[in-house]
Amino acid sequence: MSNSYTFKFNASPALASLKNPLSDEALPYYDARLALFQLSILADYDQLVCLPTLHHVDKYWYQIETTKKVIKQFGGRALLADEVGLGKTIEAGMICKEYFVRGMIKSLLVLTPASLVSQWQLELADKFAIPTITTDERQDEPELFWNQNDSIVASIHTAKHKAHRAFVTAREWDMVIVDEAHHLKNRNTLNWKLVNSIKKRFILMLTATPVQNSLLELFNLLTLLKPGLLKTEALFKKEYVSSRSARVPKNPEKLRQLMREVMVRNTRSLVDVKLPRRFASTITVQPSKAEQTLYQALNDYLREHQEERGLKLTRNNLLMRAGSSPKALADSLRNLEKRFKHTEIKSLIQKASKIQQVEKAKQLIALLKKSTQKTLVFVTHRETQAYLATCLSEGDIAFAEFRGDMSLKEKDESIESFRELVPVLLTSETGGEGRNIQFANVIMNYDLPWNPMKIEQRIGRVHRIGQTQDVFIFNFCIKDSIEEYILRVLHDKINMFELIVGEIESILGNLNDDFDFSETVMSLWLKNQSQNELNTAFNGLADDLLDAKNQYKETSELDEQIFGEDFEA
Repeated sequence: MSNSYTFKFNASPALASLKNPLSDEALPYYDARLALFQLSILADYDQLVCLPTLHHVDKYWYQIETTKKVIKQFGGRALLADEVGLGKTIEAGMICKEYFVRGMIKSLLVLTPASLVSQWQLELADKFAIPTITTDERQDEPELFWNQNDSIVASIHTAKHKAHRAFVTAREWDMVIVDEAHHLKNRNTLNWKLVNSIKKRFILMLTATPVQNSLLELFNLLTLLKPGLLKTEALFKKEYVSSRSARVPKNPEKLRQLMREVMVRNTRSLVDVKLPRRFASTITVQPSKAEQTLYQALNDYLREHQEERGLKLTRNNLLMRAGSSPKALADSLRNLEKRFKHTEIKSLIQKASKIQQVEKAKQLIALLKKSTQKTLVFVTHRETQAYLATCLSEGDIAFAEFRGDMSLKEKDESIESFRELVPVLLTSETGGEGRNIQFANVIMNYDLPWNPMKIEQRIGRVHRIGQTQDVFIFNFCIKDSIEEYILRVLHDKINMFELIVGEIESILGNLNDDFDFSETVMSLWLKNQSQNELNTAFNGLADDLLDAKNQYKETSELDEQIFGEDFEA
């Protein structure tokens, strides 16, 4: 049923007779007419009033149509099941923004795996101007946190915890978004019970794989969306599930008709998305003797003190900075020295401060001098970025810089300079977010995030709809470093860089709910010291990821068989 109304307004004779329709005498009539005009727009969901506010979003026709369909036909309760890489997060953000602009929601709760919390917060803020607070940032007691904040991005693992659950479910939420919703496939889990018990007006559930093992999982998901729609599990099985296999639908056309009431599933073939190929190379750099000594000394220090609680919170940062540059590491070590009296810290600072030339930077400069393509050089730490800026200048390589501390005008000028004048953009993690930079087709990851989703975010800056050239990715790492082992797992073992953007997220989603890639690799690194031990440990991780990848492929094939292309916007 359409929520569309037509308003007719005939100007008052008094208004029509006024020589100046915007005079003080006319303003009441003008305001009344404007109010009625705005009301007519709000009542008509064929017009999305949020679109003019979305300055940093590439809006595609199918995402706009999905937003209209979910609001107009589904009443704000829907399963968004687009194929990987088509932008379910964008669709969810557009739906939220539309409701916010119309004044129809004031509270928002996003439930997501722990590894995606910061990503959701960044996307909502940068692309939709929806500020949120996350469970990662929580400082208040649970009761205050959940009651005093209206827009929260939460780890579902945290939200279901006994210290939080009662407060999450006690209040009413206007909009709830559940990412990786296939984690709600089982009604006996705390995940399902949590979402079921939350008081919610609107709910969006996002997953590229609605059915993983059994059609009963579909029943459980739809029960959360529209309680009572499918009546009982027994009736659902009788009507829709084959007696031969729980994976095979009985009355498939009737099941699809039912799903059309709650699900949107856009496919790449439908929206005619043909992304070019991408190729990845690992550049393993032999460190200098001084760099090698520093890296080994840091590892010895971290292994010696790995059980100390205060140091445990910063060890990942220290080792990541060591993989970035001695300057980035030295800065972090100086801060650490203020908190700990370990004698090793001073020695580490001295070793890091003495290193002025970095072998990895030399390799970068040499590669850039050979390149004729528009190239993004990604770097995580500002000290490393400043050092590389000096190296690029000394190497006579023209470049622009993009940093988080720059003004909006400076960022725009930097992107424009990269587009029109210079071949290289030296950029921080957020580089190009929301901007059209598909004119570039080379990415150099000078330092490597340990979170595969962050690596994908970097790649997604250029390997996305609108890219016409093949994309080339160069990943730098120091020989025998933790980054080298990470790349062996991601590149050599599961071919992450050949996957479609978004698939690694689905693969990791098949592991344990509380799986954290960066914490896992750090634990393996510290617990194993010899090369044989490290090889065995990281090969075990690779095997787990391969199993998860195969499970994802099987699930995708199953969903394709069940749903096909019958649920597009």
